[in-house]
Amino acid sequence: MKFSSSLAHRAIGGLGIAAVAALILSGCSITGAAPKTGADGGDTGTVNALFMKQAGYSESDVAAMIKDFEKTNPKITVKPTFVAYDALHDKIVTSAPAGTYDVVHLDVIWPAEFASKGLITDVSDKIPAAAKEQMLGGALSSAEYDGKYFGMPWGPSTKLFFVNNAMLAKVGATQDDVKTWDGVLAVATKLKAAGVVKYPLSWSWSQAEALICDYANILGSFGGSFTDASGNLDVNSAAGVQAVTWMKKTLDDGLTDPASLTFLEDDTDKSMAAGKTAMELNWESTFRDLNDSSISKIVGQAGVSAPPAGPTGLNPGVNGSMALSIPTGSKHQGAAWKFIQYVTSQAVQDKFVKSSMTNWKASYADPAITASNPKVFAAAGLAYDSMISRPAVANYNSVSQILQVELQNALLGKKAPQQAMDDAVQQAKASKG
Repeated sequence: MKFSSSLAHRAIGGLGIAAVAALILSGCSITGAAPKTGADGGDTGTVNALFMKQAGYSESDVAAMIKDFEKTNPKITVKPTFVAYDALHDKIVTSAPAGTYDVVHLDVIWPAEFASKGLITDVSDKIPAAAKEQMLGGALSSAEYDGKYFGMPWGPSTKLFFVNNAMLAKVGATQDDVKTWDGVLAVATKLKAAGVVKYPLSWSWSQAEALICDYANILGSFGGSFTDASGNLDVNSAAGVQAVTWMKKTLDDGLTDPASLTFLEDDTDKSMAAGKTAMELNWESTFRDLNDSSISKIVGQAGVSAPPAGPTGLNPGVNGSMALSIPTGSKHQGAAWKFIQYVTSQAVQDKFVKSSMTNWKASYADPAITASNPKVFAAAGLAYDSMISRPAVANYNSVSQILQVELQNALLGKKAPQQAMDDAVQQAKASKG
């Protein structure tokens, strides 16, 4: 089985464009190491591009994009490399000195680190003003740092909530009954008691970035955020601890599959497609997978909606937008930018909208486009209106790893939730040096 679930995410025109248009981009100057300009290299040559395997666009999607691009740009050859998300960050860092790649796939959490270290190129002057108006603000900010742009967004995205409607029907439930986390627990309890499924819930709770993304959704629904007004980690607040406590309770009550502690997004996707899971959080392309008869046993049974609301009534999606950037060491920046312009264009993104949402506002008001994936467009439109972001700090990778460990300590029962979150905050402070 090959599953593709995207990591990355936003707000939508026609379906939330007002919220996106309201985003204000900062105008601060760059701090830290100044980005190099690199060699333009003209519009010819070989472009080595590094992509993430789990992206909403599948490897075959990317291959099709490259084939079409090379037809109209015969003097440019694009050679793709795909790596798992968990290897992508370090691959970009270790390859930077040698200038191995001309295009790299960035998660929304990395521009602050890479730009401050001078690893990616400032392309602010290459992005037309009209494009900035025509793209979703939430997507555009995925490559922004201190008021400058270090790449082009490659599709907004957030985690949505997926259910097996056939399973829910066996206990007299529908998607209307799981619009809140309380409702999710109530339906999950009925499913387990009726023997419909042993573990109604599965999650991406392996010690990885996937765990942070799931926690973000639940944290936001409890009214919390990752940082306080000063930008310091604040997950030991009441809301932060309540979110972890809620997660742990689903394990203790036997509603969550214990294997979730080893699962990444592809694993939860596979579990649901195999009919072993009734409900899950996952990225938009999951709906495509669940309705692919070559890999799914539940074709036609899946439902999708915005994430459930918590006790506060809030239900923000986690901001997981991604972008394509040019490393400063690239010797083919001209050709690299031409390729990035092509694959992030509205025409190309509209063509592959079943795999990933588009950056472009106009697409969300075009029935011909939304008709290709109406349920995901509707669910994503609601989710993109309210987003929770992970901390935009230069040492994010370190902070994330600290939080991953302490969240798992709480979920495994090694520490009480409050202690685990207190320890995470203290370690994050120490990591600043």
